[in-house]
Amino acid sequence: MLCYNKKMKNGKDIFEIIFHARGGQGAKSAAEILAQAALHEGKFVQAFPSFGPERSGAPTKTYVRISNHEIRTREPIVDPDIVIVLDETLLEATKVTEGLDKNEALIINSQKPAHEIGEMIKFNGKIYPVDANGISMEIVGQPRPNTVILGKIVKIAEIVKLESVVSEFRKIFEGKIGKENCDKNILAIERAYDTI
Repeated sequence: MLCYNKKMKNGKDIFEIIFHARGGQGAKSAAEILAQAALHEGKFVQAFPSFGPERSGAPTKTYVRISNHEIRTREPIVDPDIVIVLDETLLEATKVTEGLDKNEALIINSQKPAHEIGEMIKFNGKIYPVDANGISMEIVGQPRPNTVILGKIVKIAEIVKLESVVSEFRKIFEGKIGKENCDKNILAIERAYDTI
């Protein structure tokens, strides 16, 4: 675990996250849930996507900042503390580890072992693969890696509590997808949190 809980335990006043995904994979929703959970805990947050006229399936970036103090900066993140990759095919065309050093972390939706991913992308930092698609298919019955991977983010970064993420997920989505589907998604989040 990275154990960031400010001075966010990363030595900076702001914890910064970049989500790499494809349009339609829900990185913006995952960022919103994480930001709302931090806000619920009394932290200051920013969450915003970076994309142009891309269509569904095109590469996207979403940024999240969390701090115990007011956040004044507004530019895109260039020195993330953690990077999330929702689609491992992005590794072929995108330098997802840009700005990451060996003490920071990459969380990736993949069945591959960490050492294999590290060799493939030439990164010797901390890599945390999680089979978010597999967990989602098993529990939810649909490929929803964005919600599943929230559990792994909470476990690794420790910037918000799992209960806060679950509470915000329920608040945002139960009315949209129904209680049964909401419960399944929450179970998938908890499963990813519990995976090694």
